[in-house]
Amino acid sequence: MRTLVIGGARSGKSRAAEAALADRPDVTYVATGYPVTGQADAEWAARVARHVADRPSTWRTLETVDLVAVLTSPGGPLLVDCLTLWLTRVMDEAGAWTAPPGSAVSVDGQVDAQMNALVDAVAGCARELVLVTNEVGQGVVPATESGRRFRDEMGRLNTAVAAACDDVLWCVAGRVVRL
Repeated sequence: MRTLVIGGARSGKSRAAEAALADRPDVTYVATGYPVTGQADAEWAARVARHVADRPSTWRTLETVDLVAVLTSPGGPLLVDCLTLWLTRVMDEAGAWTAPPGSAVSVDGQVDAQMNALVDAVAGCARELVLVTNEVGQGVVPATESGRRFRDEMGRLNTAVAAACDDVLWCVAGRVVRL
């Protein structure tokens, strides 16, 4: 079973994803955000610590952006939180935010290749899988080119991953709506 949990910021996505696997003691929680180690952002560190404290003690945490390797490996259930941070890191690595004129094709190719590989890995994942992602298409149009690009890429990724999943849960104001 592959489930995508989608919603806006602070909509209850992570809690809904955790609840979907709450009865499983052998979950690997895959955190895609930048590791807290060495960061000067105390608020981010507090958020990460709060997330870790809310998880069952039997769950294992794995911090990585190599989701394809994780999704194609054998094992127990996976909870991936989140695809939004994963895409941010993929775009960071490709230099997508500040790509000079003429390099966009190369950057687009790198980002597309990573997104396509991820969608293929989700579709072929033999493990129970819950993925968390942000809905970014219901807000205002971003004021910057890079913001609009991210919104567009995130929308494409969410659409493709949803198509590869068996179920989609939409979180709104802490409530879950099954789509």
